[in-house]
Amino acid sequence: MELPKIALPGVSFELAEQGLARAREGCEKMMVASKGMTDALRESYSSNARSTTDYGLKVLEISNANAASAIDFFVNLLGSKSVSDVFTLSASQARKTFDAASGQNKELLALAQKLATETGEPIRDHFTKILHKAG
Repeated sequence: MELPKIALPGVSFELAEQGLARAREGCEKMMVASKGMTDALRESYSSNARSTTDYGLKVLEISNANAASAIDFFVNLLGSKSVSDVFTLSASQARKTFDAASGQNKELLALAQKLATETGEPIRDHFTKILHKAG
């Protein structure tokens, strides 16, 4: 019960060809997926850079407004003529500072949420496409 020596190499060659074809197909799929992921990351980084710049500019704008407000407060404080003026100015400044900080925090939160959304969106969309194709 010996296998013919000629038939065995033919079977091995067919299996090798099938394996090679599958490997090529897998490599092609990986190359397409890799290119898509590279594009998604490029888009994500670009979006991230824009949003980060917007956030940084807003922080600078807020810092400038807060510094101007503090200088105005100190100028008014130096011009006060009584203790009651000092208390009135201090209370008014505290109220203005609290209101300004509340609004500024809302603006920064909105920019941070935009940054997070825009950064992750291209990557999420790319993975959704890949999973949709696979499914």
